[in-house]
Amino acid sequence: MLEFFRKFMKSKVGLTITLGFVGLMALAFVLADGMSSLAGGSASGKVATVGGRSIDAQQLSSNALSAVEQTRKQNPTATIKQFIEADGLNQMLDQMIDVAAIAVWGDYQGMVAGKRLVDSELLKIPSFRGTDGNFSEANFRGALAQAGMTEPQFRAQVADDLIAKQVQIPAAFGARVPLDPMLRYAGLLSETREGAIALIPSAAFAPTGEPSAQELATYYKANRNTYMRPERRVVRYATFDDSVIKSVLAPTEAQIADRYKADAEKYTATEARKLTQVIAPTEAAASVILADLGKGMTLDASARSKGLSAAAIPSIDKADYQLQSSSATADAVFAAKPGTVVGPLKGSLGWFVVRVEGDAGKAGKTLDQARGEIVAALNEEGKRHALAEFSAKVEDGFDNGGSLTDIARDLGLTLKQSPPLLSNGAVYGSEAKAPPEIARVLQAAFFMEGENQPQLAEVDPGKSFIIFDVTGIQPAAPAPIEEIRAQVVADLMLQKGSAAAKAAAEQVMAAAKKGTDMQAAMAALGKPLPPVDRVTMPRAQLAQMGGQIPQPIALLFSMARGSVKLMPAPRNRGFYVVSVKTITPGKIDPKDPELARARRDFGTLSGREYAEQLRSAIKAEIGVKKNTSVLDAVKRQLLGGN
Repeated sequence: MLEFFRKFMKSKVGLTITLGFVGLMALAFVLADGMSSLAGGSASGKVATVGGRSIDAQQLSSNALSAVEQTRKQNPTATIKQFIEADGLNQMLDQMIDVAAIAVWGDYQGMVAGKRLVDSELLKIPSFRGTDGNFSEANFRGALAQAGMTEPQFRAQVADDLIAKQVQIPAAFGARVPLDPMLRYAGLLSETREGAIALIPSAAFAPTGEPSAQELATYYKANRNTYMRPERRVVRYATFDDSVIKSVLAPTEAQIADRYKADAEKYTATEARKLTQVIAPTEAAASVILADLGKGMTLDASARSKGLSAAAIPSIDKADYQLQSSSATADAVFAAKPGTVVGPLKGSLGWFVVRVEGDAGKAGKTLDQARGEIVAALNEEGKRHALAEFSAKVEDGFDNGGSLTDIARDLGLTLKQSPPLLSNGAVYGSEAKAPPEIARVLQAAFFMEGENQPQLAEVDPGKSFIIFDVTGIQPAAPAPIEEIRAQVVADLMLQKGSAAAKAAAEQVMAAAKKGTDMQAAMAALGKPLPPVDRVTMPRAQLAQMGGQIPQPIALLFSMARGSVKLMPAPRNRGFYVVSVKTITPGKIDPKDPELARARRDFGTLSGREYAEQLRSAIKAEIGVKKNTSVLDAVKRQLLGGN
């Protein structure tokens, strides 16, 4: 079976290949929380020119910050520095160039993303929705203001991305991989390899005795980053909720009446029906369905026997149903009792046969009947409003110079203090985690520039809050040599033994290439060494390692049959000698159903390749020029430089 194909498509490597399509970069920023506060100074200028269009530095910087913030939702320790070191900024710019180039090319071809199409995209973005689930103009404007964009700029980016999808999706659609190369590739992926792996550890060749103080100091200075300890911070905090609100004014009769009036639709009785209906093309066909019902057939079975289908409508009022059918049909359906069948009736789409399944309406409520829930809702709103005012007073206290200790004392709250924490929420030096109540503010605590700068934040929006500051900030720094001397001495000795271990490994490799058994070559070194690891492993087993493939095994599966190679172990631990004796290709039945699925998956990959080639051709035709000096300025700005 070819289950490994499907696992590959779900792996990180597979996703990297599969999801190479240009994303909605224009929409990324609206999902970020508070990114504008992290941007610092602003680099300016054109970072790239695409045809007659430019990509400015501010736009690139904003998208990069948004990408990092999104990454933090999965990996809280992610930083903009790591993003840039992983070439993320260049890849981000390349994606933006792709979108811009396709948009320019699409414009040349007369392609347009109209206002209605852009509007439909805006309606899909959760951050633009209000509490009622509908599009909120206020949220939309607020997100744009936070990102520093105008509405025309944002709409233009969305339109560009829509055109990019119109161009790219057809290029990738329907790609297929022929069966013969798939069989060959499947045989490769299901092969079995036999080989040997030998480890020549540096410790076996390390000198004994103590290094001199000068030698140890020189080694420590050259390898200080190896002994780096992460930044730690202590968080002082206290939480409070609506229990601090001692009393809330009861709602007045006028307020209750106003709310009842405002929610009139909620308390008005509605008439609705639950229906099952079939729409036949002719009256005669509808009559035959009715006759079938008289013979005991169900409405659905009768419809299917005639190539039609019965539609279930869980709830619909008369006005909406009239729009779908006709006035006469709606009158008849809503006059019928549950369990009866109505029809044939002429409608706008054909002849209707309708079973009234039941009443789906709701009874109305008078003001007296609704009073209890209205009072409860107004009381809850009043408490939330009082809590919001209370928290605003706390913020005012901080703004006016009040300390965390002072505010906590005034509120009658007891301050707690966390152990030294890392930015990922772990307690320094242990496997424990930060207290759950400060998890939401931990990143903010690590963004604080100094100690004793109190802040207020929501824990459960509108319900509970936390006041906090940081103290005991210990910046990231190498551990003092006095505290880790034994470790430094051991590492220095390993470094000294590494050169001899490499020479020994090269001797074993040379002997193995001449046909000497690797274990015999190891024995010839005259050192107590680990036994040679004989490996017989199918390639499919690599997928079961969950991405944690040992480096020597990875090398074994990348070598040619009969070859021998040398690989250093991390941190001067020694050297591996890896040899491949045999490679046995796997055999795949062409009728294996997994092969068909694999062909579809690899067809998707081929489609992505076609789309990538199209993007490359478009960019070559349009013309792209990067401004490396502005790009470097963006990097410096994001890293906090000038």
